[in-house]
Order: sequence, then structure tokens, then C-alpha cells
Amino acid sequence: MTLSHYRQEVLALTMRWVRRLSREKFSMVFTLVQPMLFWLIFFGSLFQRAADIQLLQVPNYMSFLAGGVVVMTVLNNGLAGGVDLLFDKENGFLERMISTPIHRTSVIVSRYLFVMTITGMQILIILGIAFAFGVRLATGLPGLAMILALGMLFGIGLTAVSMALAFSVKSHGDFFSMLGFLSLPMIFLSSALVPLSAMPGWMQALAMVNPMTWVINAVRPLMLTGWEAAAPHVALALVILALFDAVCLYGGARAFRRAIG
Repeated sequence: MTLSHYRQEVLALTMRWVRRLSREKFSMVFTLVQPMLFWLIFFGSLFQRAADIQLLQVPNYMSFLAGGVVVMTVLNNGLAGGVDLLFDKENGFLERMISTPIHRTSVIVSRYLFVMTITGMQILIILGIAFAFGVRLATGLPGLAMILALGMLFGIGLTAVSMALAFSVKSHGDFFSMLGFLSLPMIFLSSALVPLSAMPGWMQALAMVNPMTWVINAVRPLMLTGWEAAAPHVALALVILALFDAVCLYGGARAFRRAIG
């Protein structure tokens, strides 16, 4: 198979996901605005006065929360990335698709591209709303590019985990149960909503082994303080994400091979 044929396969499968979403107008709108509406506006406004600004070391809670919401969006979308593959598996379409003369990895790559495209659009919306609330991106357009790159790298591992679950579980009920079990602890055992210094010691220890914490710790200074403060956090996050993605891709590849025999 030539590279051009492989690109055509990936593009065709990606457009299949796009067309499926475009037919569900309500789902498409809700998918794009949900993180901004519920987390950034409602949650941020609710705790704006209750937050200890001296502890947060930022002008206001909305500024602190914005970076966390960006990474939470990547988390939720990545972990949900295998949902449509699961439904395809349940109705037999996935089996028929991989029996055709296409490269099997194009199914995985196309799904990742679709999920991360939607995620990138959500990140831009979140940053736009944060800007309306007075949050200014300290590192400008290069910082925005780095935030998107960190999100895409984090999304690789998360989407691999989601697809591994989709190929491994027997029903969508099991899938969504495991999804909730993974997503909520990762959110609350991270620095998304509060700084690590505000957590009990045992939660701090767990948050330190959560890759989401390190991505947030890189995104937040990119948004609020500038490159000098952000550079060491970005470098550390890139190393951690490389390890995280390698482990998740290995597990996802094994689950995929078992599923397709």
C-alpha cells in the first residue's frame, strides 16, 4: 500500500465520523459548548469568591480554572474517543470494515484525528471565553500552539486507552461504567480545580503520579505567566507524555490485535 492510498483511507474514515456527527445537530452543538458552559462559566463563577486568591497565586479563580478546563476537555474527549468504535463493534460494522482491503491502523488513526480535531475546536472556544472573562494568553500564538500540541500528545494516550476498552469490554454499559471510574478520579486527583498545596497529603501523592497534573502545570503558566516560567514545566510534561503515550499505545495495540484475531 502506498502512502497516498493510506492517506485516502484515513481521510475517508475521518469524514465518516464527521458526517455522523453532522447528522446529530444537538450532539454537535453540545459537544462543542459543554466544557465551556458547565465548567468554565458555571463552576468558575460559582467558586470565584470562595477561592483563596493568595493560595492560587493568580488574579482570580477563572484564570486558574481555565488551564484546568482545557486539559479536562482533552481528558473527557480522549476517554470517550472509543465510543463510536464500540457501537460499530456491537452492530457488526467494525468486523465488516476490517475485513475489507484497508490497512487496519487507518481505523485507529482516523478516529484519533476526528477526536482531536473536535478537542482542538473546544480548546479554542474555551480560550476565547476565558479571554472574554479577562484571561490573557501570556505566551501569545506560540503559546497557543504549544497548548494545542500538549493536548494532542495527551490525547494520544487517552484515546488509546478508550479504544482498548472499546475492543475489550462486552457492552457499552461496561464501557461507560469504566469511563466514569477513570475520568472523575483523574480530574479530582489533579491540579485542575485546586492547587496541589490545597490538597491533603495523600491526595497530593496521588496527583503527582497523574499525568494530567503535569500537563495542567505546563498549560497554566503558558496561559498566565510566560515562557520563562513555563519552559521547565513544558519540558517535564513532554517527557511524561512520551512515557504515558508509549505505555497506552502498547496496551491499545495488544487489545486491538486480540479483538480482530
